[in-house]
Amino acid sequence: MELKVDDKVVYAATGNREFDPALPSVVFVHGAGMDHTVWVLPTRYFVRHKRNVLAIDLPGHGRSGGPLLTSIEEMGDWIIRVLDVAGLEQAAVVGHSMGSLAALEAAVRHPSRVRSLVMVGTSVPMPVTDALLDSSKANDHLALDMLNVWGHSRGAHIGGNATPGMWMMGGGIRLLERAAPGVVHTDLKACNEYADGLEHAKTVSCPALLILGERDMMAPPKAALELSHAIANAETVKFKGAGHALLSERPDPVLDQLIRMV
Repeated sequence: MELKVDDKVVYAATGNREFDPALPSVVFVHGAGMDHTVWVLPTRYFVRHKRNVLAIDLPGHGRSGGPLLTSIEEMGDWIIRVLDVAGLEQAAVVGHSMGSLAALEAAVRHPSRVRSLVMVGTSVPMPVTDALLDSSKANDHLALDMLNVWGHSRGAHIGGNATPGMWMMGGGIRLLERAAPGVVHTDLKACNEYADGLEHAKTVSCPALLILGERDMMAPPKAALELSHAIANAETVKFKGAGHALLSERPDPVLDQLIRMV
């Protein structure tokens, strides 16, 4: 599905089903340097269970036109403009990594528009190392390698996915390699500069769920502890042995949690 937001074409996967604004809706927001394809399993499930789905490509990502959004706050407002264009009064908003921060800001800044909030692989703040920022700024492939290695648990490096034939490390690097020059750096910089998230989170009024990986090196569970305390109506689920790439490492358990919330 293509939408026109801020006079730019925005792509949103809908599960190849007719979009019905009268149905409950869920918006999925991807992480840094990624696109809507990380949400294939949840998209398929929810469109078959009477939900509208918008798995969006953020501006300058995937099939969406630019320019890139340079702050988490901008992304939060932009998500609501997508709802406006799609004719939706309200939606559940689910985000992974950077997308979880954008989802949080959407709930903070537009509380009447977000029915529930799910933050996958999240922490606030979400600092990024100087080495990763410098490499991504130079469009060095090393930045993608670091993201891919740090983004997966040690077990995922050697396999073990529940889906036969799924090569998590290979799929992860190919996804990042699809990003245009400058995209990964802009996204990482936005995460690194998101400084007021904990204060903002205190104003969230909708039900919220944090889905964490025990072995997440990019958003360690300990770093999400303050966030879980800041949100009044928050629940936390942590998957043993899982890393940051929860959508590929633990697809079915993540989906089970989403079903409860959206």
